[in-house]
Amino acid sequence: MKKTAAVVLCAAMMLTACGGASTTETTAAGSQAAGSEAASSAEETKAASSAEETKAASGDAQKLVLSTYGLSEDISEEEVYTPFENEFSCEIVTETGGTNDRYTKLAADPNSTIGVIELSQAMTAKGTDEGLFDTIDLSKIPNAEKLIPAAKEIAEAGQGVPYTINSIGIIYNPELTGFELTSFDDLWDERLAGMVSIPEITTTFGPAMVYVASDHAGVDVTTDNGEAAFKALADLKPNLVKTYTKSSDLINMFTSGEVAAAVVGDFGVPTIVAANPTLVYVTPDGAYANFNTINVTKNCANKELAYEYINYRISEELQTKTGKALNEAPTNKDVTFTEEESKDMTYGDKAAKVKVVDYAFVNPILNNWIDQWNRTINN
Repeated sequence: MKKTAAVVLCAAMMLTACGGASTTETTAAGSQAAGSEAASSAEETKAASSAEETKAASGDAQKLVLSTYGLSEDISEEEVYTPFENEFSCEIVTETGGTNDRYTKLAADPNSTIGVIELSQAMTAKGTDEGLFDTIDLSKIPNAEKLIPAAKEIAEAGQGVPYTINSIGIIYNPELTGFELTSFDDLWDERLAGMVSIPEITTTFGPAMVYVASDHAGVDVTTDNGEAAFKALADLKPNLVKTYTKSSDLINMFTSGEVAAAVVGDFGVPTIVAANPTLVYVTPDGAYANFNTINVTKNCANKELAYEYINYRISEELQTKTGKALNEAPTNKDVTFTEEESKDMTYGDKAAKVKVVDYAFVNPILNNWIDQWNRTINN
C-alpha cells in the first residue's frame, strides 16, 4: 500500500494531534527489447505497462485515500489495510495524523483527494454541519445492522459509522480515598477535598464532564444549555487539584500522590495502572462514551469502494482482530471477547449502558462552555 503521513500545524481546540511527513511510491519497471527479434514483443509489453500507469495516474485504478490516526501504523497495515487490498484488488493510500490536523487539512482543501476519513465523534459532527461529508446510505452497508444500539443511533442520525468506542470511568487509589468510589456523584464527596482531577474541557471527554455535572444536578443538560452543570462544577471545585489535557499526565500525578481519584477514558487505563498497580478503575452507571467514526467525503472518487471499506471495518471478523491487536472496543454486537481480553474496553454490559454525548448540540455552544469552564474551574 502507499502511505502518506501528514502534519498540519494549527491551534487545536480539541484532542491531541500527531503525525509525520513522508511519501513513498513504487512502480514496476517496463520491459525493454533484448534483441531485434524480441523488439516487437518488448514494444507491446512497454505499451501495456504505459497504459496501466496512465490509468493509475488518471485515477481510474481501484484506489481509496484514507485519512486516519497515525497510531500503530505497522499493525494497522498488516491487520486492516493489506487484507482489504488483497480482497478487493485495490490500493489504500493513507494520510495519518491527529484529529484536528487532518480535519483542518480536509476542510481547507476543496480539491482534496481524501475519500474516507476516520475522526472522533465531535469532529464528525462538526464536519457534518460544515457539509464536508456525504450522507451514508446504510442500506449499502450490511454490517450496519449489527452495530450496538448506541453506535447504530449515531449512524442513523447521519453522524458517520462508529467503528470503535471508549468511555469514561473513575480511577482511584483506595489507600488515599479511604472509601470505595462507585458513582460519579462520589467525586463531590467532601472527603475528596483537593484530591480529584478531571479532563480539561478541550479534550475528548471534556464535554462529557459537563454532562456528568448536569446529571449530578439532576438536570438534562440540553434543557438549560449547561447552566445547572456549571453550578455543579463550581461545587466540585474544592475537590479539584487540577485538570489535565492528556491521560498520560495522570501517571505522574498518581505516582506522586498529587491526586487520589480522576475521571479518565478507558483507553488510558492500561498505561496508568501499569505504572501504579494499586489503582482501581470502575465504570459507573451513566458513563458517557466517545465513538470514532468513519465518514465518506463529498469528493470521494470511489464511493463504492468506500462503502466496502466501511462494511469491512465494522465486520465481526475484522473487529475481532483489531480488538486484540489494537485494543479497539468493537461496535459490532456479534464480536465476543473473554473477560481478560476486554478488561480495558467499553464492551458487553459496559457498552450497553453508556450514554452518548450529542455533539450536534454541544458544538454550537462549545465556545461558550469553554469560557464558562475557564471562569469556573481555571480562575
